[in-house]
Amino acid sequence: MQRLETRLPGLILLQPTVHGDDRGFFVETFRESVFAQVGIETTFVQHNHSRSSKGVLRGMHYQLGLAKHVRCARGRILDVVVDIRRGSPSFGEWEAFTLDDERHQQLFVPAGFAHGFVVLSDVADVVYLQDDYYDPEKDHGIAWNDPDVGIRWPEGIDFLLSERDRNQPRLADVPREQLPE
Repeated sequence: MQRLETRLPGLILLQPTVHGDDRGFFVETFRESVFAQVGIETTFVQHNHSRSSKGVLRGMHYQLGLAKHVRCARGRILDVVVDIRRGSPSFGEWEAFTLDDERHQQLFVPAGFAHGFVVLSDVADVVYLQDDYYDPEKDHGIAWNDPDVGIRWPEGIDFLLSERDRNQPRLADVPREQLPE
């Protein structure tokens, strides 16, 4: 497992070794000791799996105190994170990564980032580990199209969003106590 560079501090992009031949492939997606070697020292307690069709945009979500390990097991997504840590020099900045079932790159999103993705393929399965259990009291979000953040989403896609995601507040309108330090 190789750690790749990211622009925002705390994010860790991983490139696992893919063993492939004419039968298919094998890839190890998690090994606690290897994660510790690349700087991910957390205990994951919940595993989630979502399936979405092309154009589905999920985000931008965050849960206070929660970190995620994200990968796209099937298809291709544009995975986006926004630094929402109060006092961070990169507060309000975003970074995006294409995650897919060919390169198998994975993203560790530490606590303090809003996270979302849009499906670029006909269908995508996104799986992620969390280091804390889902808690609706800690669940928050910011607008996917906040002009102050300025995420450059792909053009030519008819985005499909949930009612919740269509109505998230702009980052500037989120109460201070709902933002991580």
